[in-house]
Amino acid sequence: MLTDNMTRQLCTAPMMDWSDRHCRYFFRQLAPGALVYTEMVTTGALIHGDVKRHLAFDPAEHPGSLQLGGSEPDELAQCAKLGESWGYDEINLNCGCPSERVQRGSFGACLMAEPQLVADCVKAMVDAVAIPVTVKHRLGINSIEDYEFVQRFVDVLRSAGCESFIVHARNAILKGLSPKDNRQVPPLKYDYVYRLKQDFPASCIIINGGIETAAEVNEHFLHVDGVMLGRAAYHNPYLLARIEATLNAATEIVSRAKITLAMHAYASGQTQRGTPLRAITRHMLGLYHGQPNARAWRRLLCDPARLADNNADVILEALQFVDGEALEISA
Repeated sequence: MLTDNMTRQLCTAPMMDWSDRHCRYFFRQLAPGALVYTEMVTTGALIHGDVKRHLAFDPAEHPGSLQLGGSEPDELAQCAKLGESWGYDEINLNCGCPSERVQRGSFGACLMAEPQLVADCVKAMVDAVAIPVTVKHRLGINSIEDYEFVQRFVDVLRSAGCESFIVHARNAILKGLSPKDNRQVPPLKYDYVYRLKQDFPASCIIINGGIETAAEVNEHFLHVDGVMLGRAAYHNPYLLARIEATLNAATEIVSRAKITLAMHAYASGQTQRGTPLRAITRHMLGLYHGQPNARAWRRLLCDPARLADNNADVILEALQFVDGEALEISA
């Protein structure tokens, strides 16, 4: 059961260095109803840095969630207000990132060891904004494997006003594993996430981690409220379109060519404002994953010589390789 009027059945993950505004615009073309997440933005970056650079986005990206990294309730409340004022639909607190750099800032997955501090952070943000405040977290940290650990964590945060939880179905190993290994080595325990939904039926529980196919997504929908996709969607983005079509039977699946044409129009406007074309095309490389001439598509969209011209028409040239007929129809 969802706790507000925003659907969270399909979400795209906050991915550092990947889920920037251009990536989110691309994801929106694939899945109009998905909730798209920013990459994590630290409170320090917003309080002491360039707010516009971190928070500006295209209105077409709605609905979107701003993920914050921090551990000081007052600073998080201040940044949550900024996110709300810039038009984000949700504020999300990162309690799942295991990187040592994040740990040095005393936030991310290490916060799971201090549920009351996290609750104080959540309460400060809930009191500061009118939009939903959610938390993304792991099942446990290091060698803590018992279900009761994550159950207590969620229960404490519920009392502070958090009603939606995005759960990466693995532990976070804080020492000895890289962030990449932390996405692969700790075993997946989907049953723990299912149990959270059983124990907290009024909360919105979204599952994340290791999900790669539409069939897996459909299986998870039997147990939880929503699914978050990260690298699987980035490397094979058309998966988002397929899932979106299954969620809304009245919606015809959007074609790859239509998505490409929409991105060409977007890139044309962005490059005129000085945006490097590569900042956009780098997110589109997987659109024709598994399709004929996909290699030619990728080669053209990441060709340094062609991208140096900053002419968005290179996207149409790439489309000619993979679907010339669709390009002729649109002409």
